[in-house]
Amino acid sequence: MLGYNDKLNDVIDYCISNAKKKGATDVEVGIVKSTSETVSFRNKKLDESDRSENIGLSLTAYINKKKTSVSSSNLKNNNLEKLIERCVEAAKITPEDENNSLPEEKLFFKNSDELDIFDKTHLENNQKIEFLKEAEEVAFKNKEIVNTNGSSFSESKTEIVLANSKGFKNGYKSSNFVAYCEVVSKNNGSMERDYEYTSKRHFEDLMKPSELGSNAAKFAIRKLKPRKINSGKFDVIFDKRISKNFLNYFSSAITGSSIYRGTSFLREKLNKKIFLEDINIVDRADIKRGNGSKYFDNEGVKIENLSLVNNGVLNDYLIDTYYGKKLKITSNGRSGGTTNLYFENGKQDLKDLMKSNKKIFYVTETIGHGTNIVTGDYSVGAGGMMIENGEFTYPISEVTIAGNLTEMFSKMVLANDLQFNYSTNSPSILIDNMTVAGK
Repeated sequence: MLGYNDKLNDVIDYCISNAKKKGATDVEVGIVKSTSETVSFRNKKLDESDRSENIGLSLTAYINKKKTSVSSSNLKNNNLEKLIERCVEAAKITPEDENNSLPEEKLFFKNSDELDIFDKTHLENNQKIEFLKEAEEVAFKNKEIVNTNGSSFSESKTEIVLANSKGFKNGYKSSNFVAYCEVVSKNNGSMERDYEYTSKRHFEDLMKPSELGSNAAKFAIRKLKPRKINSGKFDVIFDKRISKNFLNYFSSAITGSSIYRGTSFLREKLNKKIFLEDINIVDRADIKRGNGSKYFDNEGVKIENLSLVNNGVLNDYLIDTYYGKKLKITSNGRSGGTTNLYFENGKQDLKDLMKSNKKIFYVTETIGHGTNIVTGDYSVGAGGMMIENGEFTYPISEVTIAGNLTEMFSKMVLANDLQFNYSTNSPSILIDNMTVAGK
């Protein structure tokens, strides 16, 4: 066992034993306890300070193939007694589904190497304030920066305990530190805003406040005096802050539920080539200090490291117990989704991609959610920079980029600038001959 609060352990045992006494054939109980402290800053002054403590219990009762779930934040025995009774009674009148069950015992997480995802470091409010103050002061050293649109620093600690009536019981702690700085630039009547963001499991791994403020200012200043461009076909490079969104679309399209229901543009694409040969996509839960790392999934199943795409070929789906049974595929520990999902690095420098055509649209911002996972149709508002002869020349705003993810996936070219800043990470991506609608 990884270790967890004994009081939570007692609550778990109480729920399982009492639900069984009331007629449940199987039971699953999960508890998530979290503490979060956030300081918000605006224009070099404290704007808001907030602390929250939350605890939530989820209880699932099975009566053979019938299943019902309930949740509560009240862990007192008298409330738990009512909760358990309500859950079991509801299960009795729930229609049967032959795919309802706990995972097989052989799939349960048992042990692993230490992932180092908990940092006991605690920052007092004045330390958080000093961090943000330094970031904003660095940003304001640029004369074009006239205001901030809000900066924040958050520190959170989370404890997870999960158990079921088949004998699985385990838990772990995790931490997360997040700093954000957004600034406003102005020059000759033109005003723009942009941001920098950093998120890590350990405080010491965060981007330094000076870099946070400097980057936010640089990004906001380069957007000043944007131009509109004529509609046409352009090669497009997606900055790595934006290109990671393609992995979000990809993962949504390969979940067990989407595949089973046929609501995915990647249905019937298993073992088929959907990217260029040198593209690989990996999902790993065991990266030390990884933002998405965890020991087991939401059902207690060991999380398999997945080579989702290898040499351009789709190798696997994201499978939990329920949809695994429907698809006749064993769960690979993806109840709750992906962990650390990323494109492996490409072979070309970003500078080389920038020189691959005389004019390239470099996207630094997208607006809207115009992506249809069923059809793969893609349409978003965008802004960024024009690249001419390998150099950034002027900012661009108010355009729309359109295409279809099937075609876009098939011709993506990856740079070699991958960084692990989020739980989903991507290098910069070049896609040629895209439709860009401007003026």
